[in-house]
Amino acid sequence: MAQFLPVSRREMRERGWKQVDFVYIIGDAYVDHSSFGYAIISRVLEAHGYSVGMIAQPDWRDPASIQVFGEPRLAFLVSAGNMDSMVNHYTVSKKRRRTDAYSPGGRTGLRPDRAVTVYGNLIRRTYKHTPVILGGIEASLRRLGHYDYWSDQVRRSVLLDAGADLISYGMGERSVVEIAEALDSGLAVSDLTFIRGTVYRTKTLEHIPDPVLLPGFEEIQSDRQRYAESFRIQHENTDAINGRVLVEDYGSRGYVVVNPPSMPLTTQEMDDVYDLPYMRAWHPSYDGAGGIPAFQEIRYSLTSNRGCFGGCNFCALTYHQGRTVQIRSHDSLLREAVQFTKEKEFRGNIHDVGGPTADFRHPSCEKQRTKGVCPKKQCLFPEPCKNLRTDHRDYLKLLRELKAVPGVKRVFVRSGIRFDYLLADRDKSFFRELVRDHVSGQLRVAPEHVSDAVLACMGKPRHSVYLEFLREFQKITKQCGKEQYAVPYFISSHPGCGLGEAVELAEYVRDMGFTPEQVQDFYPTPSTVSTCMYYTGINLFTMEPVYVPNDCREKAMQRALLQYRRPENYDLVREALVRAGRQDLIGFGEKCLIPPRKIKRKQGKTPCQAEQRDKGQRRHG
Repeated sequence: MAQFLPVSRREMRERGWKQVDFVYIIGDAYVDHSSFGYAIISRVLEAHGYSVGMIAQPDWRDPASIQVFGEPRLAFLVSAGNMDSMVNHYTVSKKRRRTDAYSPGGRTGLRPDRAVTVYGNLIRRTYKHTPVILGGIEASLRRLGHYDYWSDQVRRSVLLDAGADLISYGMGERSVVEIAEALDSGLAVSDLTFIRGTVYRTKTLEHIPDPVLLPGFEEIQSDRQRYAESFRIQHENTDAINGRVLVEDYGSRGYVVVNPPSMPLTTQEMDDVYDLPYMRAWHPSYDGAGGIPAFQEIRYSLTSNRGCFGGCNFCALTYHQGRTVQIRSHDSLLREAVQFTKEKEFRGNIHDVGGPTADFRHPSCEKQRTKGVCPKKQCLFPEPCKNLRTDHRDYLKLLRELKAVPGVKRVFVRSGIRFDYLLADRDKSFFRELVRDHVSGQLRVAPEHVSDAVLACMGKPRHSVYLEFLREFQKITKQCGKEQYAVPYFISSHPGCGLGEAVELAEYVRDMGFTPEQVQDFYPTPSTVSTCMYYTGINLFTMEPVYVPNDCREKAMQRALLQYRRPENYDLVREALVRAGRQDLIGFGEKCLIPPRKIKRKQGKTPCQAEQRDKGQRRHG
């Protein structure tokens, strides 16, 4: 009978264990579900015969909080959780967030800033010689020297800052089992220099044949050009087949070595991972607090793939999961859907079937299977590659099969759809069925901007491609007799975007007829191409200067322009229009964004205003 992994010494003893093989310390609350990385890793280890004790959100100020199980036989595993702890804690304006979706009842303050670093040092002070292995998104994206937005400086590899022995980066199912087997065989953690998907430190490079020497840490800390050069090399070595060993010099501290990524999982291996006996629930100790908010978002969603060849520059997926798409079989996904139907709270709706990009169900081309992805070329940008395989038949078949499961009423697609990939498919069967059967009133799409210059910095298709998609979406929606809308996401203040481009985007919003509810100010998270541009002011692919809006006032103006109708944004919008030389947009004309002077408005919308907004939404949708 499936049960949660032990969270106390009592539960450990009830299983007949005197000592656990691994103690897993996590920054999230404990949810045993395959959408949570630590749940996958702990269950994979269990399936290979290793015992794991879980310590969720320990009090980092109290050493006793990590001594629940005593010293593990093999190692401590450390993860900040499903989110980077700094992104979890702070908005892009560096203000503290009021809720934490990965904590009981959404409560904040249950994990520290820079969680893997704090946890790693806490372990090292308490257990001097026990191996400490970092994993998860926070450690993965900080595996080498990196720009840190919150301190506005280049920080060392988290391996050094956390006092850890290894990082298992990317998707760690393969590497964590190899680590476990090596330690179990009696090898010292210092001897584990041969495992793919890991990072280690060393004093000598004699054992490494033909490594790629990156600029040293002192160089990238003092020279932004060298930082850009280093990150470009890293970006070109994220593929399991053609990636090479990377080395970063830390002077008297030795070297940090990044082995090539782990090989992608086969479909059978993916099925095995997702078929493990997850409880599909948060730990019952959180019931009194109301549970874990993030779990409700994914409870009735299906993860069908991982990896993404989309290549958006502001996304860390290339650096973390890689560009090679890996998939689960239809049978595996159907088994999980049948599980949904057996739960009392299931209402017949599967909320999502997807992954990083929902409709990617195979590698972008056949060459990737044997030669890997192209290090210096993208599959979709600036134009779809001539070798790109655009085929939605398998995904369409999967959606049809899921819809036919007894007890399932609707199957929605809420993961990102890459609209340029969708348009590149000459067979419009999937597009038609997507609109007809799998949109819950609104289809979220991410054009991100309207300026082609900004879109080029983002690694996104030209604006004309989005307009073509929108026309096709509206056409099919009308044919289906439905009233549905494509809801766009936009990013403000991305590298390459000045006030002129921000005003251009505001004009497009004006013509849409409604104000976007969600606007994302560009967030420079670790180890993305866009973050490198933000810090260095250099376009990574051309090595030419790029404009970076990093002044707080300008960033606020760019964001306000996207929601220029809001009275509280009037002063910022006016200042932006004056700075951009666009006073023509200040007035009472049809094309103007704001009136010449601030007008006090009554709170709430009149029926007339609500009707006008509805008409605007219909024009857009």
